[in-house]
Amino acid sequence: MTDWIDVIVQGMLLGGLYALYASGLSLIFGVMRLVNVAHGDLIVLAAFLAFAIRIPGAETSFASLLLTVPVMFAIGYVLQRALLNGAMGANVLRPMLLTFGLSIVLQNGLLEVFSADARKLPGGAIETMSLPLGNGIAVGILPVITLLAAIAVLGALQFMLRRTAIGRAFRATSDDAEAAGWMGINHRNLFALATGMSMAVVGIAAVFMGTRASFDPASGPDRLIFAFEAVVIGGLGSLWGTLAGGIALGVAQSVGASLDPDWQLLAGHLLFLLVLLIAPNGIFPQRGNQ
Repeated sequence: MTDWIDVIVQGMLLGGLYALYASGLSLIFGVMRLVNVAHGDLIVLAAFLAFAIRIPGAETSFASLLLTVPVMFAIGYVLQRALLNGAMGANVLRPMLLTFGLSIVLQNGLLEVFSADARKLPGGAIETMSLPLGNGIAVGILPVITLLAAIAVLGALQFMLRRTAIGRAFRATSDDAEAAGWMGINHRNLFALATGMSMAVVGIAAVFMGTRASFDPASGPDRLIFAFEAVVIGGLGSLWGTLAGGIALGVAQSVGASLDPDWQLLAGHLLFLLVLLIAPNGIFPQRGNQ
């Protein structure tokens, strides 16, 4: 029994990382109904950015968040204003194809600049620290911090959407961009802000990802799959559903790995398919706006 409790706890902590991956994807889908196929590659781009600007001699890479987050916000804002806004419209295939092309460009660009070698961000002593819970169960401090960071990020996004003027503008634009325009809301600028916020969250996710595991220019598609599955399992456009989806995915993978190491990823994919069959709108489908 203790072994299974440990498996579930470890899976929940893994799910915190997946929820961080998925937070930005969930935000822009909720605001713009945009599925960003390059989302995983943008996470990897942010990880390489954190690797490139890390402070020499620093024990950890968390200080790089001070630069990575604002730089990724700027990249997201410019990307939306200069590229994605022109593809937005009734045809959902246009932005998907555009971000697919962006994904290919990012992978090849990162390969050219950083080579195919895997990198990892230093985490310092926190990487090996653990917290005993009793009965032989212990949790790593870094995974716990990752889960808390995911909760904090999703809580901040939820607060922004529900309690601030820009959040109300996001929700109004999501409901009807044309009607929001009649009220003086510039939806193009608003979309750029949403993508900027999404990329800022990507910057946070990238530093935790790079601290917990190695990454290379071809790592993006795997991160996209985990993020997309977490969003769909939780419910498209539902931020707290994204957290639940990430945790459910992490627990499924952890249980699968405990049964057979080869089943880790398969178990997560099977859960994804099962949710699509039973509840196509996810565990916590969005009702209204966020």
